[in-house]
Amino acid sequence: MPTIGQILERNARRVPRREALVYAQRRYSYQELDAAVNRASRALSRYGVVRGERVALMSPNSDHFIIAYYALLKLGAIVVPANVRLAVPELTFQLSDSGARLLLYDQDLSTVARGAMAATGVSGLPLSGDAGAQDLASAAVQESSEPPDAQVEEGDDAQILYTSGTTGRPKGVLLDHHRVIWTAVNIVVGTGIREGDRLLHVAPLYHSAELDLFLMGGTYLAATHVVLREFEPGIVLSTLEAERITAFFGVPTMYQFMLRDPRLRQMDLSNWRVGMFGAAPMPPSVVAELAEALPHLMLYNLAGLTEMGPGGVFLGGEELRLHPASAGYPILNTESRVVDLNFEDVAPGAVGELILRGETLMKGYWRNPEATAGVMRDGWLLTGDMATVDEDGRIALVDRKKDMIITGGMNVYSVEVENAVITHPAVADCAVIGMPHPEYGETVMAVVSLRPGASLDLEELREHCRPLIADYKIPRRLVVGPIPRNASGKILKFRLRQEHGEA
Repeated sequence: MPTIGQILERNARRVPRREALVYAQRRYSYQELDAAVNRASRALSRYGVVRGERVALMSPNSDHFIIAYYALLKLGAIVVPANVRLAVPELTFQLSDSGARLLLYDQDLSTVARGAMAATGVSGLPLSGDAGAQDLASAAVQESSEPPDAQVEEGDDAQILYTSGTTGRPKGVLLDHHRVIWTAVNIVVGTGIREGDRLLHVAPLYHSAELDLFLMGGTYLAATHVVLREFEPGIVLSTLEAERITAFFGVPTMYQFMLRDPRLRQMDLSNWRVGMFGAAPMPPSVVAELAEALPHLMLYNLAGLTEMGPGGVFLGGEELRLHPASAGYPILNTESRVVDLNFEDVAPGAVGELILRGETLMKGYWRNPEATAGVMRDGWLLTGDMATVDEDGRIALVDRKKDMIITGGMNVYSVEVENAVITHPAVADCAVIGMPHPEYGETVMAVVSLRPGASLDLEELREHCRPLIADYKIPRRLVVGPIPRNASGKILKFRLRQEHGEA
């Protein structure tokens, strides 16, 4: 199997004039993109970047991000993508923990970048246009477009991807070129993305899903990457139409916002063939609404972990419409089991922990053997996801192990409560958590954000939920307020517990 950089080079030779990248007013063919990457590689080598060195990359979606990313991999460096919303202490931790010696950053993030650089002693280089300072784009202009002189192997480390930190301090997931490429192969074969497709990138490229599933997956097939800096529903819809997008991945909230735009049903989106969602559960009611609004669209539910490349289980097509609450089957080249505390397979319908293994399984947490040992057993990844499996092998995720609520000795899985709450017409977003109770151990709390102009009280919500879920699962407390999410769309339930527990 080739390395990541070699795949880009092959595309430049095989389909040199095919459009590779579109960002703002800039368009690159595969030949032009590979040449830009080579020039950036040579410029970075002059800054001392060598094989095996860690380099952090902090930028919103842009052509500069993609060029720098591939340029680093062509040198054999290990890329450490950083969330653009990190504060100085958080970025400082990731720079120190990864041992990065260089930080490449977007000029709009200069304040945070320089704060973390001052705290760690790490050198920094803007990707472009930082007034009064050298930047990578201008340095690369002077370089040759020939490939850099670097030996990179398939087994070389490629990425340290920090987990989203939904429970506290993140850990660095280590992946090599082999694992990243297998992640790409699995998704394009599994969802039917084809050579020459046009992919729209809106979810952040520093997140493992957009980076490894879709940027790498699209590059593997010499697809065209159309990149937006951030999510704005109207712009996304206009781009889907104007750029004749064929495949798109978004978190559920993106789809929900697009469904609220009245133009959705009036636009020519006939080229849009594959619609994927993940990073957070999609309420079955929204799946049904999408199927009604876009009947030609092949929808796929993706449920995976960064520790698997990312990878895990998926479901699409007619099966998703019939079983919208199911996560589906293991993605290609991946095995799964649902096991009890004794590591034995549970019976169909019983709840256990989902475990996974396959070609994309991480090498481990970066310099953290204790944490690695805590999630790995006999070659299997312990996901921490509670799940059931039916007679046909379909897996349904019921909750994160740490988010399961035990009230009066009864197990309550927050996802099924959230699926009931979100169907109330006043509710725009929701999260369900367990809060301490002196008699029952825990009680069920719903935190909701409301649609504009709507109101909701506890008894009204409870009445709405009564026909949908068992009485012991119905929320006993209601809080109206914002739902904290990270950049990948995952709810930060530990923050809700902290905030409302203290209250």
